[in-house]
Amino acid sequence: MAKLYSEKTPQIKNDLNPKEETVNFLLNYSKALSVIDYNKLKFEALLN
Repeated sequence: MAKLYSEKTPQIKNDLNPKEETVNFLLNYSKALSVIDYNKLKFEALLN
């Protein structure tokens, strides 16, 4: 059966508060990630 879209959708909350350790992990990961372009290929290297 078809889904009815006439009902109200729940409001999206934008109050996301990540932990400090999560932010630090993502920052450290992005600092260690290296992308190397060779011809038409891309290589990802994690420099840890």
